[in-house]
Amino acid sequence: MAVDFTNTLIVAISATALFDLSESENHLLELLKNNPETAIKEFRDYMALRENDKLEIGAGFPLIQALLNLNKYCETCPTAYSKVIAPLVEVVIVSKSSPDTGIQVLNAIRDYGLTISRSAFISGSPVAPYMEDFKVDLFLTTNREDAQQVADAGVCACAILDATPVNTYQLDTHQLRIAFDGDAVLFDDSGELLYQQKGLKAFHDREAQMRDLPIEKGPYAELLIKLSKLQERLPASPTERPISIALVTARNAPADLRAIKTLRNWGVDVDMAFFLGGLDKTAVLKTFAPHIFFDDSINHINAAKNFVPTALVPYQSTSLLNRYSHSDAVLDSKTLRFVPNLSVPRSQIKHR
Repeated sequence: MAVDFTNTLIVAISATALFDLSESENHLLELLKNNPETAIKEFRDYMALRENDKLEIGAGFPLIQALLNLNKYCETCPTAYSKVIAPLVEVVIVSKSSPDTGIQVLNAIRDYGLTISRSAFISGSPVAPYMEDFKVDLFLTTNREDAQQVADAGVCACAILDATPVNTYQLDTHQLRIAFDGDAVLFDDSGELLYQQKGLKAFHDREAQMRDLPIEKGPYAELLIKLSKLQERLPASPTERPISIALVTARNAPADLRAIKTLRNWGVDVDMAFFLGGLDKTAVLKTFAPHIFFDDSINHINAAKNFVPTALVPYQSTSLLNRYSHSDAVLDSKTLRFVPNLSVPRSQIKHR
């Protein structure tokens, strides 16, 4: 059976983002700490005994479920009589486990009825080289190092999911809802960098002068464009919109016009746009109820993560923005969340 993914949105997600694997991960860390020479064998035995145990869902599960649900609109999705498989959405599981210890994850995929047939178990190897092999558009993970490697490689959009306490079972999957920040996410980081270095007036002056010039593409621009093209292939009516896309940005007038005109230049028509001018994004996000909210600001992520699933967009290692934002954060390995680096005075960190 032939496969054609030319017009397919391909999302790779780590096993730890799709399911809650904190118990087994913490057990492995304990084994490595106490018995490093025998830890791997002991862990394999441990996982073999638990490979049929049910897994709880992870932070990325509602998004993946909603994405896969779009394939019900697909006229070229696989059936028993298909000669060419061309789904609207394809999801790939990427796990740093070995194939043997990954059986529990494969069982969980079947238990939850997820139509995921492709996977990669890479036994601790770097993730980034395989993103291009699978032609991935978006990579979601709970591991900051993996996300940073993918961001630096520039092969696809990527984000670090937080272990959000939101009750993800309450998120419906009848409509896929995605919220994007603007600068340093959809758009390039030049505006954010100008703001951080010279302040809001300098940023507004530049945006007013350049309002008719498209903003350069950021790390999520191609993903948005592909989502928009996918949206065009789906039914749309006042009562049925399978995808809803929102721009939720700290921009406001006079910087709003340039953002809208840039999206038009890209051939993208988002469903909603919120120009908040420094207001807390959380209230709008609670109302929109996205399956995922992508933002580069750790402040915005921390404010929203109690209410909606959030995803932190890492800067490339060479970006000057690292000195202002989440490079000054450390990862708490137990909670998979970012906490501020207290050695950096808060007065030196600006947030917009």
